[in-house]
Amino acid sequence: MAQDSWPSPSHNGRAINDAEYEKVAARFSDNGVYGSPADAAVVSAGAGLTVNIRANVEASVRGHAWTSGSSGDTHPVTANTSGQTRVDRVVLRLTRSTWQVRSAVKAGTPGAGAPALTQQTGDTGTYEIPLARVTVLTGASAVSVEREELYVGARIRTCTSSTRNPNPVRGEMCFETDTGMVRVWSGSAWKTVYEDSSWKVVDATVSGWSASVESVLDYQAGTVHLRLSAFTRTSGALASATDSRVPVLIPAAYRHKTRTLRVLAYLTGARVAALSVYAANDATRPGQVWLTSHPGIAANDVLLPSQISWGVS
Repeated sequence: MAQDSWPSPSHNGRAINDAEYEKVAARFSDNGVYGSPADAAVVSAGAGLTVNIRANVEASVRGHAWTSGSSGDTHPVTANTSGQTRVDRVVLRLTRSTWQVRSAVKAGTPGAGAPALTQQTGDTGTYEIPLARVTVLTGASAVSVEREELYVGARIRTCTSSTRNPNPVRGEMCFETDTGMVRVWSGSAWKTVYEDSSWKVVDATVSGWSASVESVLDYQAGTVHLRLSAFTRTSGALASATDSRVPVLIPAAYRHKTRTLRVLAYLTGARVAALSVYAANDATRPGQVWLTSHPGIAANDVLLPSQISWGVS
């Protein structure tokens, strides 16, 4: 068979049939319901052995639009007298003999779990996506329903950090070409999914301490990993009741928004101390690191902090 493409003037005068339409439209949209799991359930238990399909639901199956209509629908569920629990599935089914999408109850086998979805991709047969699971106990006069909607997703679009979609939908993702970040819209904020890992030096200049090596942080996909230097006391004794800032400053983008974090440390003489990494919302010490719990410290004592990690968004 020679190559072909459609729609085009050379292909049936630009007319296409249903099978050809599916090949064009199947990837226009993901298969699924339009919306999110935050919406009301599409399927709920009805009276007796029935399930109800919520009104005004819209979906797409292999590029074919479907709506439950303004009044929704009700489906009967077959009685179960087998002696074992049966799990049915409520599905949206594209039937290629009619080229229609309809909701349906797909009966399971008692004792065997939910029936498998049929997903044929040729020019004939059927293609199903899940809406719910229906549990029918043996001899039951009513059913229970577990949500299983498959929702349409959003494609990843390229943008910059200043040109993200101003009206995103929940689950929408973007790749920022200027930062290398992949972000997802949670419904209220952009959350970082991925960022190139890179070490950032977070040294600062303060009196009283020297650092043996650089203090660095590594940021990966919303998590900060901080490795502090070993610090040597350079300006005399420090009383146990006195806080002292060490030469570190966490950049604003990597500070915990609301919580000051504690870091265990060891002092010369096998003694224990603790440092505080102050949150972004601290009124006087945002992003600073202070020695806040310690025994008395003498000149030339060494402070060796442990590592710490926290989440940011």
